[in-house]
Amino acid sequence: MARRVDRGLPKATRAARPQRQKREARPEKVVAFRLGISAESRAAAFLIAKGFRILARRWKSPVGEIDIVARRRSLLVFAEVKARNDLDEAAESINPRQQRRIAAAAEAWLAAYGSDGLRDIRFDAVLVAPGKLPRHIPGAFETS
Repeated sequence: MARRVDRGLPKATRAARPQRQKREARPEKVVAFRLGISAESRAAAFLIAKGFRILARRWKSPVGEIDIVARRRSLLVFAEVKARNDLDEAAESINPRQQRRIAAAAEAWLAAYGSDGLRDIRFDAVLVAPGKLPRHIPGAFETS
């Protein structure tokens, strides 16, 4: 731990230190972040209504992030949430690169938490659009 050189001196005699400026987030990034959080909350509520128990939200690993990890009995679901203006547009936005990232993160999840009592693992998508109920797509993609 670094020691402060000016510790113990009155504030008036301390050398003026440049303050680190906090970088302001761009407004469009803030809006996108909030939209994503809202969509994930709606998707989680929808899955709960379908009988799933949410184990994790926005779970991060060095290889990727999983939006929602949910379980219903012996089924474990790794769900990708997509929010767009239109549900069809949201469905088309899950590309192969994202699928590989989600699959790698799922392997990290299983390595960290195990798969006790699980018989099935599935990759789902939950699509969210303004003014519409979320659309749950079971088995949205397969991994090799």
